[in-house]
Amino acid sequence: MSAIRVAASPAPVVEDDAQPSWRSVLAGPLVAAMTLAGAIVAADTIGVELRDPDGVAGRRLVGVVIFVLVLVALDVFVRAARRAQRRLPPRAVLAEVRAERWSWPRGLAVGSALVSFYITYLAYRNLKSAVPLLQPDYLLDRQLADLDRVLFLGSDPADLTHAIFGTGVAAEVLSVIYLLYVLFVPISLAVTLVFSANLPGGMFYATAAAINWPIGALSYIALPALGPVYYVPEDFRDLPVTGVSELQELMLDQRVEFLADPSVTGTAQSIAAFASLHVSVILTAVLAAYLLGFGRRTRLGLWVLLWSSVLATVYLGWHYVIDDVAGVAIALLSLWLASKLTGFRIDPRAFRSRRSRSRFPAMHPAHDPPLERRGVGRA
Repeated sequence: MSAIRVAASPAPVVEDDAQPSWRSVLAGPLVAAMTLAGAIVAADTIGVELRDPDGVAGRRLVGVVIFVLVLVALDVFVRAARRAQRRLPPRAVLAEVRAERWSWPRGLAVGSALVSFYITYLAYRNLKSAVPLLQPDYLLDRQLADLDRVLFLGSDPADLTHAIFGTGVAAEVLSVIYLLYVLFVPISLAVTLVFSANLPGGMFYATAAAINWPIGALSYIALPALGPVYYVPEDFRDLPVTGVSELQELMLDQRVEFLADPSVTGTAQSIAAFASLHVSVILTAVLAAYLLGFGRRTRLGLWVLLWSSVLATVYLGWHYVIDDVAGVAIALLSLWLASKLTGFRIDPRAFRSRRSRSRFPAMHPAHDPPLERRGVGRA
């Protein structure tokens, strides 16, 4: 197999001859199976049924699949237009590019990564919902709040952010930034899998992002906490009504409903503070952007999203600062575990260069041969 050239950005015109290994394809389903097994055990322990909150395995998954298909069509069209040097490429060229670019092994790999990711997320939501029943009457908000004050020399971090940024426009802006996470996760997953110049690298990112969920669920169970806005709600009453404040009220109502009768199918609770998966998942994407050779603008945009999200988690009362620190640890652990599961080598040079990784040698899966060497060729 020829060397893979890693692009400076995820533009769909970058040629990609990389085939994923069986190891990278099976990593996602393995994470999904283990997380789902944990959710089944937890549900059996507390005596409830598994549920699909917010249509994770239905409406959300279908939406992401449709979005990916649209991106695949765009990918084929742009490549064909470049090859034919025409804005509207002939059908023959479109068919040729589709056969070369989107053979069934590649489609299987991408589809497996998507489905596995959402099965993992579904299991995570069930584990998160079970926390107050697995750890009844056990909350560590006071200890986490005290630790934050120690870190900030006696001051409360949320109060400091309110004093610095005010409680008006900043609340509206940070609310929007925080809620962007709902779109960021599926978009980053889809774009990386479809447009990445290194599909094994895209599989690595999908696996790393998925690993955040079970580790986060374990942190909720080990150190259960509600978060500042629920522990000291009076500290956030000066903030205006925003999309986030409405979401916080909805989540509190759902928690009360769930705890009143956990056996009701469909109800779930989603309140848990330690650790911050907003931070862990976005940081995972930031670091993966370096490893996959994404361009400087993409990396800069991800850093802005990360730091503004960190600020939003504290300002809006979702998390203690120590929760965000724990989120950093989860991101690093997720990337390391993903590299072990998929065989994708993490090259430290990707973080030292100010330029794109395009000048570096391509990173291949470390151990397993690609699918086509196992007798699975391109269409």
